[in-house]
Amino acid sequence: MAALAAASGEYEGLVLTLSYCGLRWGEVVGLRVRDLDMLRRRATISENAVQSGKQIYIGAPKAHKQRTVPLPEFLLRYLARQCEGKSRDDLLWSGDDGGHLKRPHPTSGWFAKAAAESGIPRATPHDLRHTAASLAVSAGANVKAVQKMLGHASAAMTLDIYADLFDDDLEAVATALDQARSRDCVQNVSTGRSHGGPADRLTGRSPMNLTHN
Repeated sequence: MAALAAASGEYEGLVLTLSYCGLRWGEVVGLRVRDLDMLRRRATISENAVQSGKQIYIGAPKAHKQRTVPLPEFLLRYLARQCEGKSRDDLLWSGDDGGHLKRPHPTSGWFAKAAAESGIPRATPHDLRHTAASLAVSAGANVKAVQKMLGHASAAMTLDIYADLFDDDLEAVATALDQARSRDCVQNVSTGRSHGGPADRLTGRSPMNLTHN
């Protein structure tokens, strides 16, 4: 991602925003200065600029719901740079005419050139939405957090699309549970307690009772 972003020139911040915030193309080009809250590190997604042919239609995000997405701290300097010299209502990224930025041409546009220069497999700006989901899951985000970030209508929809990412994380869950059990056993030994682990305390039964039952 770093190589792709660096190869994107003036659109470096846009590529990083797509990659780490999971926005749709129409949402990222619809971002305005007023949508950013740098202190809270949040961006409000309230506009979706949908391109059909050469025309751009402005509407609400999918599911017709405004949402707020978290901004990684490293991203703030890129966004601050985009805000320089602009009013609150100005777009962060705009086209030559000052209007909404149009999608780059799939084979000759700036994104395709950046992908080729960085050596990554052929990709589209929308693929970066999947990258953001993958990074969020790898960072430990649960399905509800990923759902809210991506603006899906339900967590079920998120799981339908990204179930394989959460499956890959199952081994890490088992490892974390094993570590929690080990810490609990060590604590019991150090305090002289003889009862079992977290499950035993939750049920209020001793290990012997659990065996008999």
